[in-house]
Amino acid sequence: MNALLSVSKLIDAMSTWVGKTIRWLILIVVLISASNAIIRKAFDISSNAWLEVQWYLFAAVFLLGAGYVFLVNAHVRIDFISTRLTARARNWIDVLGIVLFLIPLCIIVIKLSWPLFYNAYVSGETSQNAGGLIRWPVFLMMPLGFTLLLLQGVSELIKRIAFLRGAAPDSLADRDEKTDEEKLLEALAAETAQKEQDRLKALAAETQKGGK
Repeated sequence: MNALLSVSKLIDAMSTWVGKTIRWLILIVVLISASNAIIRKAFDISSNAWLEVQWYLFAAVFLLGAGYVFLVNAHVRIDFISTRLTARARNWIDVLGIVLFLIPLCIIVIKLSWPLFYNAYVSGETSQNAGGLIRWPVFLMMPLGFTLLLLQGVSELIKRIAFLRGAAPDSLADRDEKTDEEKLLEALAAETAQKEQDRLKALAAETQKGGK
């Protein structure tokens, strides 16, 4: 089990690196979209390539980031049910979900999408739009993204089984804690509330002095 947990840590590290790296693609998409709009309005110049690269990058963020989303437990859960379950029950549900649904789905999608990528790569398929891009890079996102999700699914399965066997802590419990961003927002809100309270106290003190 220790060897499997080591493998899980390696997969988690890879998913973390991928997730933090592809976040920059969102900024690139925003810059491309804004620049394309400005150039089109100002100079009446546009290209389908700039439009297509935006959804290529969006596809990369959506598909390549799926494993990272699973890692940080940011996918959709029915919280009002899961919060009422015991830790073991939640982990058993995850084990069954990963084994019966996630892993088979990933394998099916990889098997079906790989020929699409390969055929587009061999044929040099390009977009039917004038000035469009080659298609194989975006087709590659499908098998690659689901491979990353499959690997992360294996990592999560290892952690769930390790917890059920008493060999590791409950990873789901750790992820129920607030994120750094949420903690920062709460700290800023508390600081703002304290400043407002101090201001009201100072205003009240000045009012009392004026009344005297």
